[in-house]
Amino acid sequence: MRSTQNDSNTFKKTAYLVKAKGFIALTKPRIIELLLVTTLPAMFLAAKGVPKITEIISTLIGGTLAAGGANTLNMVIDADIDKVMSRTKNRPLVTGVINKNEAIIFAILLEVIAFLTLYSFDNLLSAILAESAMAFYVLIYTMWLKRRNTQNIVIGGAAGAVPPLVGWASVTGHVGLPAVLMALIIFLWTPPHFWALAIKYRDDYTRARVPMMPAVKTISHTAKNIVFYSFLVAIVTLAIFFASHLGVFYLIISTFASALLIIYSILLMSKPIPSRAMTVFKYSIIYVVIVFGAILVSSLITK
Repeated sequence: MRSTQNDSNTFKKTAYLVKAKGFIALTKPRIIELLLVTTLPAMFLAAKGVPKITEIISTLIGGTLAAGGANTLNMVIDADIDKVMSRTKNRPLVTGVINKNEAIIFAILLEVIAFLTLYSFDNLLSAILAESAMAFYVLIYTMWLKRRNTQNIVIGGAAGAVPPLVGWASVTGHVGLPAVLMALIIFLWTPPHFWALAIKYRDDYTRARVPMMPAVKTISHTAKNIVFYSFLVAIVTLAIFFASHLGVFYLIISTFASALLIIYSILLMSKPIPSRAMTVFKYSIIYVVIVFGAILVSSLITK
C-alpha cells in the first residue's frame, strides 16, 4: 500500500516537473539569453559606468518576462507549423505537455508582470518599449509577415532590436543615438543570422509553406543577401565607435569580429552549402556576444 502511494507521489512530482519544463520551454530561454546580452551593455553605456543594481535587476527581469510572453504567444500561433518541422516538433504545444489555453494565460501573466516590473522600478518608457516589441513580434511578424513575405525576418527583426532601447531607457528615461545604433545592429544582424539557420532547415520551411528566403530562393541567392547584411552590420558597428567615443579597445575588438563575420559569409557565398551556413549561424551568436561585450567593457574603461 505504502509502495503504491510512493509510486503515485513520484508520478505526480514527475508530471509537475515535466509541466514546469514545458512552461520554461515556451519562453525560448536561449533567445532570451541573447536579448539580455544586448540589454545590459546598453545600460552600462547609458550610465557611463555601472548602473544602479536595482535598475539592472528590474530591467533584466522585466525584459526576460516580456520576451518570454512574446515567445509563448509565438508558439501558440505557430503550433501548426511547429508540428511539421523537425526543428520544432518537440515543442510543448506540439507534444501536448502544455495546452493552448494554459499557454495563453501564462503569456498574459508574463506580460502583465513584465510591464508592472519595468514601470514600477524603472520608468514608463522602458515598459512601453518592452511591450511594443512583444506586440510587433506577435502581431506583425508571427501573425502577418511570417507566412506571407520572403522579407518576413528582415522586418520582423525589429522586435529583437528593441532590448538595447529598453536598457537605455531604463537608465536615462529616454532613447539616445547610441541605443538606436545598437538596436540597428541587431536589426541588420537578424537576417543573416536567421537565414543561415534556415538554409539548413529549408526543407522544413518548404513543407510548412513558410516563405523563408532559403525555402523560396536558392541557397546561393540567400548567401549573397547574407553577405550584404553582414557588411551593413559591420558599418553600423563602426558607427557606434564614433557616436559613443567607445575607445580603441572597442574599435579593435569590433573590427576584428566584423571582419570574421564578413569572411564567413563570403565563404558561404563561394560555396553555398548547409555546413558553411551553420558556421555563419554559430559565429553570428558569438559575434553579438563579442561586440556587445566590447561595448560594456569599453563603457567602463573609456573616460
